[in-house]
Amino acid sequence: MATQQPAGSGAHAAPVDFREVQKSPELQELRKRQRSFIFPMAVLFLLWYFAYVLLADYAHDFMSTQVWDNINIGLILGLLQFVTTFGITMWYVSYANRRMDPIAADLREKLEAKGVRRPEETK
Repeated sequence: MATQQPAGSGAHAAPVDFREVQKSPELQELRKRQRSFIFPMAVLFLLWYFAYVLLADYAHDFMSTQVWDNINIGLILGLLQFVTTFGITMWYVSYANRRMDPIAADLREKLEAKGVRRPEETK
């Protein structure tokens, strides 16, 4: 009974030129998609964060406006900072699952076919 060895475990595994992989259209597209989400979202979040900080520092009357009982606008906007962080995280996970993971999986399969093993397979 013949046993199959995992890709890359034999003596005939072809070396992979990682500079070539870095220049590959798949990896370039993956990086483009990641950056097209991360950079605009980071800018928007930082603008939102600094707007909150500036309002807290310079617009005391506005931030202390009572909304309900002891709840004021400053408290609501502060809590919305946390909500925004979790919202962006969930949005990014969804985006990555739909738009990035298929490309990454395809690239991984191509590399494994060339003999590159994942770190957990080398133990």
